[in-house]
Amino acid sequence: MYKVLFTSDYEIHGSGMGSPRELVVEPTTRMLDQFDRHGARLTIMADIGEILKFKEYAEQTGNDRFFFHDIRRQLERAVTTGHDVQLHVHSSYFNATWDEAGGYWKQDFREYDLASLGYDRLKEMIGLGKRFLEDTLRPRKPDYECYAFRAANWSMHPSPNIVRALVESGIRIDTSVWKYGRYDDLVRFDYTGAHSDLVPWPVAEADVCRRDPDGKIFEFPIYTEEKPIWTFLTANRVYRVIAQRLNPLPTPEGMVDPMSGGGGAPKDRSGPFGKAKRVVSKLVRRHPWKMDFNQCTGRQLIDGLLRVERRYGHPDQPLPFVLIGHSKTFTRHNERSLRPFLEYVQDRPDRFSFGTFGDFEPERYRTDVGRAA
Repeated sequence: MYKVLFTSDYEIHGSGMGSPRELVVEPTTRMLDQFDRHGARLTIMADIGEILKFKEYAEQTGNDRFFFHDIRRQLERAVTTGHDVQLHVHSSYFNATWDEAGGYWKQDFREYDLASLGYDRLKEMIGLGKRFLEDTLRPRKPDYECYAFRAANWSMHPSPNIVRALVESGIRIDTSVWKYGRYDDLVRFDYTGAHSDLVPWPVAEADVCRRDPDGKIFEFPIYTEEKPIWTFLTANRVYRVIAQRLNPLPTPEGMVDPMSGGGGAPKDRSGPFGKAKRVVSKLVRRHPWKMDFNQCTGRQLIDGLLRVERRYGHPDQPLPFVLIGHSKTFTRHNERSLRPFLEYVQDRPDRFSFGTFGDFEPERYRTDVGRAA
């Protein structure tokens, strides 16, 4: 049996711009409504850094311009209707201030790369987030527990401080890693050596990618394959690229996308030949392709699930098929393109089902189960 886990990062644009009603509340309402129609279950990965700032602004000014109360009600709806809410942390928001003139949240870039922070600061942030979610949601669902985590920008490497802080805070599951992924920019990580693309593993404190039978936290990776670049040419992915360009990532030098070569990015001095060589390399090599339900078509998601079934067969332990999405890019077109996948899973209950992390017993993955054929 394979359990499909929809996880949605619940946040505004990385630039600190955008209305939480338009980017968070409204699209998540449509997402929950659609999933309810198909018996699917959503795990909202709630960005506590942002939400706590929205709460603080409302309390200090008396103006709920960032819709904190709507966000709280939506999280309550989720946990009382069979969905789940777990912890997502954008660390740069904990010291953020609202820039009225610029119309964006001015983030603290010294704390942008989560995994690079010290243990005490990490434990403080994770603890604040866990307490907020449990204090907010237990009045509506007494057995609610915050036990799963996703790092902002997937920043879980290098690992020692963050793994230790998660364990000491009572977090049992991380779901930040995507095999083959590498970043060397505002955040730095390398997941090319991740233990698996699908099967959970107990992580070594020093390296989240490495399996340690005595590890105290389990990695549930976002399912990822390597694909040629043309696989990425879907309407949903084009929309995501446009959204990123219109809302560039912040850098210490200003509101400049580091991938564009502006701001603090080093200038390219390789000349036309060097640039052409890189373009050709990008076209011919394979790239990490996350199972992103915002950006993949329904057919691509079905095919991905079937490839997993062929590779892993049907082991005794249920296996999680973890998909990632973002509220801010859940468009009406995305809603339509996702429908065939929801129907496909719903119509095959003997092989597939929808679930959340709470359906799994991580300790069952302490032995290395479900290896690919």
